[in-house]
Amino acid sequence: MTEKVGPIKQTWIKEVIVVEGQKDTAAVRRAVEADTIETRGSAVGPEVIAQVERAARSRGAIILTDPDGAGERIRRIVSQAVPGCKHAFVSREEAVGERGVGVEYASPEAIRQALQSARWEEAPPYHMRISREMYMKAGLVGRPDSRQLREQLAEILGIGYGNAKQFFRRLHLLRITREEFEQALARVGKDVGDD
Repeated sequence: MTEKVGPIKQTWIKEVIVVEGQKDTAAVRRAVEADTIETRGSAVGPEVIAQVERAARSRGAIILTDPDGAGERIRRIVSQAVPGCKHAFVSREEAVGERGVGVEYASPEAIRQALQSARWEEAPPYHMRISREMYMKAGLVGRPDSRQLREQLAEILGIGYGNAKQFFRRLHLLRITREEFEQALARVGKDVGDD
């Protein structure tokens, strides 16, 4: 990201941002200067995939979809078809509006923060990974408060919420290291192995 100098100082994003629709594009453009590709719904067609592939090769691509089931489905489709995209997430709380949940309702600051925190989808080196045992000891699965804890960690890490299985996978794919994981747990007052 760079900032343009002039009467209006706005962050310019080199990568093309993949969003769901026109209202999301408008919200992104209120926050930053950027080009977008709109998927136009959850039935992501081959022409959209081709556009994202071209953008990813030439400038890079960041996927920024709604924090809901349809948004996660679109993210998964695009990510599987075009490996190497970055992922940006706005939290559910930041994306609630009068007609539901969506990037279109997020504040410019929330969108800028999500884009600044965008992560590559790739597993970290083995010695830095979060083990399944660590994940379970932290209480992220199988406990009454597991969902709430995953939501808090998703917010702190800026990686979007997922169920127990999705969240564990996302920690690895978005290169969350053990150190980052432990720091995030400390911020919510949880230690690995707390009961």
